[in-house]
Amino acid sequence: MKIISEKITLQKKRLARRWFKFSLIEQMANIGSEVERAIKWKEKGKAEIAEAAFFRALELLDLTINGVGRDEAKLKELCRAKEFFCDFFIGKNQYYQTKEMWQKYFYHFTYAARLHR
Repeated sequence: MKIISEKITLQKKRLARRWFKFSLIEQMANIGSEVERAIKWKEKGKAEIAEAAFFRALELLDLTINGVGRDEAKLKELCRAKEFFCDFFIGKNQYYQTKEMWQKYFYHFTYAARLHR
């Protein structure tokens, strides 16, 4: 078990090093890809694959949250996105979100990221 946890920690360190080379827009576009995967796999009834994508999206959101420092506006937006996505995907959907709302939210980041290339 120790070897597995060391491997996971090493993978997360590598991911973090690569992650912070991306702009915030590119980070959000990548998070959006995982959100899209989670939603699509859930719709197809593939719970295990959907859950894996959901947790990858959360991990990327957490990395991004940790990377923005003390920028209050960015922190507020990222934390709210995380809360809302958790509510939508595994909660009671108390904010009445739809998959189309998530697609629209992340579409703008994906479009902007492509313009930066």
